Amino acid sequence: MTHFGLICPASTGHLNTMLPLGKELQKRGHHVVLVGILDAESKTRAAGLEFKGIGESRFPKGTMEESLAQLGKLSGLEALKYTVNALRDGAAILLKDAPTVIKDAGLEALLVDQASPEGGTIADYLGIPFISICSAVVLNHEDSIPPHFTNWKYNPTWWGRLRNRFGYQLLKRNVKPITEVINEYRQGWKLPVQSSPNERYSPLAQISQQPPELEFPREQLPKWFHFTGPYHSSAGREIPSFPYEKLTGQPLIYASLGTVQNRLIGVFQQIAEACVGLEAQLVISLGGSAKIESFPKLAGSPLVLEYAPQLELLQKATLTITHAGMNTTLECLNNGVPMVAIPIANDQPGIAARVVWAGCGEALPVKTVSVSRLRRAIQKVLTEDRYKQNAVRLQKSINQAGGVSRAANIIEQSVSTRKPVLA
Repeated sequence: MTHFGLICPASTGHLNTMLPLGKELQKRGHHVVLVGILDAESKTRAAGLEFKGIGESRFPKGTMEESLAQLGKLSGLEALKYTVNALRDGAAILLKDAPTVIKDAGLEALLVDQASPEGGTIADYLGIPFISICSAVVLNHEDSIPPHFTNWKYNPTWWGRLRNRFGYQLLKRNVKPITEVINEYRQGWKLPVQSSPNERYSPLAQISQQPPELEFPREQLPKWFHFTGPYHSSAGREIPSFPYEKLTGQPLIYASLGTVQNRLIGVFQQIAEACVGLEAQLVISLGGSAKIESFPKLAGSPLVLEYAPQLELLQKATLTITHAGMNTTLECLNNGVPMVAIPIANDQPGIAARVVWAGCGEALPVKTVSVSRLRRAIQKVLTEDRYKQNAVRLQKSINQAGGVSRAANIIEQSVSTRKPVLA
């Protein structure tokens, strides 16, 4: 039995990846503890896993909710900068408090979300192994691949690579505060300074929940990088009630902008207007962005809920209108559901670009959305068979990728051997 620690941001998208992975390891007889701020406690305990809190004075319960409420009003570069500042503050607290908590808990190995770049440094300091988990889009830098925060098309030509290098330089400048915090601790702990983001990831195993067909053609991933497919589970999730009796039997269009960058009420209004007159029923999940009683009446009278049982509705959906968060994207593909993506910030533009590249949907950056453009995209995906066919193709890829069981096998092997697990 190994004592594992989980390190990831306390937001829903990352917890929905890490908690099922932790639960699988727990089922195999391992001891699993999530180390994080108090906002992650309720979901962790609901999943049946142990929780160890850090940074209570700096990040009291409710801090993440307040932070996400502010982030939900932003998009583009503003949202990226806000996210970087939040990750910097989180990294500083984790680097300060987590080593003592991890030692006292007797943890022997760490699973570190790529969006928690300080986690590998903590493992290095403690002399314990760690495995990198890609809960979002693969973040490894590579000149042939557009940076994750852009909606750039895959273009392996010399000028495409030059464009990508420029994007990575812009990203490097913006994430400098995080790099400085990590390297400050590395210097204090007598560890080599990290000059490249790729140095933050595990030398034993790096695991992505994407199916390989949803990633641009990679040339420089390490030999111990694995595409295992998603780990979707109801573990730690509350399942909201839903008025199933109000479903009409028409093709179902499910719309959700996630639970973070979703305070854009005007976009929900545009979605509703774009669906008026279609031979379909629209269901909108507000993701906590507003209360139903204060939400304006929408054109076409769609079903509007504060939260919806997403996993259950996607089994019935014909099309999803999504912000292109990784979890929603993979949940759609796991059900063979094509998408119209409205990426807002952070890695969503990059995920949307991959959805289009894989032929599973269309994408409209949030700043370009209009009712007419959105209607055209919806009608195109609804009526052209190729989108559904490609979504089903990726569904089959997910079914063959191995999922949480394969990921756990890789983790166990890497920790027991302390050697890279080759793909």
